Amino acid sequence: MRLDVVTIFPEYLEPLNVSLVGKARARGQLNVHVHDLRSWTYDRHHTVDDTPYGGGPGMVMKTEPWGDALDSVLADGYETGSHEPALIVPTPSGRPFTQELAVHLSERPWLIFTPARYEGIDRRVVDEYATRMPVYEVSIGDYVLAGGEAAVLVVTEAVARLLPGVLGNAESHRDDSFAPGAMASLLEGPVYTKPPEWRGRDIPDVLLSGHHGKIARWRRDEALRRTTAHRPDLIERCDPKAFDKKDREMLSILGWAPDPEGEPYGRFWRRTDDVEE
Repeated sequence: MRLDVVTIFPEYLEPLNVSLVGKARARGQLNVHVHDLRSWTYDRHHTVDDTPYGGGPGMVMKTEPWGDALDSVLADGYETGSHEPALIVPTPSGRPFTQELAVHLSERPWLIFTPARYEGIDRRVVDEYATRMPVYEVSIGDYVLAGGEAAVLVVTEAVARLLPGVLGNAESHRDDSFAPGAMASLLEGPVYTKPPEWRGRDIPDVLLSGHHGKIARWRRDEALRRTTAHRPDLIERCDPKAFDKKDREMLSILGWAPDPEGEPYGRFWRRTDDVEE
């Protein structure tokens, strides 16, 4: 996979040289190019922003440097054999970045990131390049950062760890929170390692039982517990068909019941009686 990042703070992307992403780059699994947007400015001050049309506070990033930068990145990529680019625009007004989207992006051969600053990039830039390639406007959460570089790091790490051969164990992400399949709408439960006793705290006996079926059931139940406690909205949105008989028994203990027929909102509802603390 090829990744290009255009930014006014190239040094912000230094973490791409460490950990799993750095190792993937060293092995040639990930080809990362970080570009300084100011290289495509032509005035003495290297200006990349201007006041917004219509008035208001803040500044807007200009079309010219972004257009020239993206044209240059595309030309270089095509010349070196890359193909099928997709533009990733980090923005709090984008679609939520999810594990499902990370999986989708991990299957693309070339991603180009445009982390903005100030009030964002002139909209015409996104509209222009949407005629040339798929554009994904993504948000990593319901909050606003000073710029999009941190979001680039988040998306890159989430995507890169899904590439074949990046993780030491190819099955490592199978049971992750939000992983496609059985965990698609659940949070992963607690995990433990040696020693079996620490400061008077023991690990659950089932994890020492050697009974793989019971261990799998315990982990599933703990995932349901944690999801109910931290993200009940995921349970509410989940299709009841995603839960088997044992899941439903645990959900009942945790205070959930299927919606009455015809209920328009959600798939499960929270009971207030006979709920386990």
